[in-house]
Amino acid sequence: MSREQAIEQVTRYFESGAFLQTLKERVAIPSQSQIPQGTAALKDYLITAMIPALTDMGFVCEILPNPVAGDPDAWPFLFAERIEDPDAVTLLTYGHGDVVLGYDDEWREGLSPWQLVTDGDYWYGRGTADNKGQHSVNLAALQTVLQQRGQLGFNVKVLLEMGEEAGSPGLAEFCADYQEKLKADLFIASDGPRVGATLPTVFLGSRGAMNFDLQLKLREGSHHSGNWGGLLVNPATRLANAWATMVDANGRILVPGLLPDHLPEIVRQAVKDIPVGQGPDDPQISPDWGEPDLSPAEQVFGWNTLEILAMNVGNPAAPLNAIPGQATLHAQIRFVVGSDSDNFLQTIRRHLDQQGFDDIEVVTGKMHLMPATRLDPNDRWVSWILASISATTGKPTTLLPNLGGSIPNDCFANTLGLPTLWVPHSYPACLQHGPNEHILGSVMRESLQLMTGVFWDLGETGLSLREQRHE
Repeated sequence: MSREQAIEQVTRYFESGAFLQTLKERVAIPSQSQIPQGTAALKDYLITAMIPALTDMGFVCEILPNPVAGDPDAWPFLFAERIEDPDAVTLLTYGHGDVVLGYDDEWREGLSPWQLVTDGDYWYGRGTADNKGQHSVNLAALQTVLQQRGQLGFNVKVLLEMGEEAGSPGLAEFCADYQEKLKADLFIASDGPRVGATLPTVFLGSRGAMNFDLQLKLREGSHHSGNWGGLLVNPATRLANAWATMVDANGRILVPGLLPDHLPEIVRQAVKDIPVGQGPDDPQISPDWGEPDLSPAEQVFGWNTLEILAMNVGNPAAPLNAIPGQATLHAQIRFVVGSDSDNFLQTIRRHLDQQGFDDIEVVTGKMHLMPATRLDPNDRWVSWILASISATTGKPTTLLPNLGGSIPNDCFANTLGLPTLWVPHSYPACLQHGPNEHILGSVMRESLQLMTGVFWDLGETGLSLREQRHE
C-alpha cells in the first residue's frame, strides 16, 4: 500500500478501457439543461450514473430540488457525503452532469454527441470535456485511493449540479441554504481547460462576467433612406459612436471605472511564463489588441475586457433601403478581483450621459453578474497541491491566479468561505459547447494519475496542513 501503487492501479484502470467504458455510458445520457425536453435526462444522469458509483464507495446520497426552479424536476442537485471521522479534514468537490445542446446534425461525419467515439488520442462526445469527463476523473481517483488504502483518510462531500449550462440557476441559493451541510475545510474540483495539453494546471478562481445591453429605440418601423436619410437619427450610428467612447479601435477600455485598480505583482509573476495562443489549433492572437504594455497572459488572467457579443439592427439577411427605428448592442465585461463590479452599470450610465448619449438605455443582460474570485496564491493549500501534482507528473505545475473565463466559484469561495483549488482536465482546443467536443486520452490518463496523487497526499498531510493554515 503506497502512493506509487495507487498511481499504478489507476493507470491499469485507464489502460484496461474501464474508464473509457464508464465515460461512454455517461456521455450517452443526453442531459441537456437548456431545454425542457432534457429535464428527464438530468435526473436520470444522477440516478443511473452517479448514485450507484458513489454508493459503491460508501457515500450517502440524496437528490435535492433546485430552490428556484418552478418544475420540481428541473436542474436538481445531488449531495453525497462519506464521513470517516468528524475530526478529519473535509473535502468538498463539485461537478456538473448537464451539458449544452447536442447540435446533433453539425458534428463531423461518423460522430454523434451522444456516442463517445475515439480517434487516436481524441475522444469525441458531448460532455467529455465539459464536465462529465472531468468529474469522472476525480471520482475514479477517489475510488482508487479508497481501494488501495481501505479508507481515504479524510471526509468527502460531493455536490453535483444539473443546471450549470443554463447559468447555474439556484446554485447560489442552494449553497446559502445548505451552508452547514456543505461545510468543509477545502474545495477541489475540475472544470475548464489547462493552459496547454501537456501542462498540468491549477487555477484559484475565475474572472467575473456581466452581460448588458445598450438599446436605442427612436421610432416604430423603418423609413425609406432616400426620403428620410439625413433627417432621421440612425440608432445604429448612435450606438456605434457611443461604443467608441468606451473602447478604442485597438480594444482598449477607455472608462477607468470599468478597470481593476491595478495588476498585483503576485499575479504578474504567476502568469509571466504562461503561454497563450500557442497551441496548434488556437486562433492567431493580435499582439496590439487590448491594454498596452500587458502581455497576452496578463490580458487574459489579470485584466478586464469589454466586448461586443452581437448587434441587432435591421435585417442583416435581407437589408432594406431604410433607416432602422431601433438598435441593440449586446455586450459583456469580463473582470478580475479588484474591479468595482457592483457599480459597473452606474459607471456606464454616467459615462454615456457625460458623452451626450443620454438617449441610450443601459439594460441588464440575461446573465447579469457572476463575481470574480481568486484565492491568495500564497495560501498553504496552493503550494501543497502544486507540489503534489509535480511529484506525480515530474513536470512543473502551471498556476493560474484565476481562469480567464467565468465559473460560479463565488458560491464556494464567498458563500461557503472555502479555499478553492481547480485542477482542469481539458485543453484549450477541446471545442466545448460546439460540435465535435472532445478530450484527449493522454490528458485523461495523466489526470487520473495526478488526482490519485492529490487525494493520496490529502489523506497523508491534510490534517497538519489545516492546522498550519490556522496558525
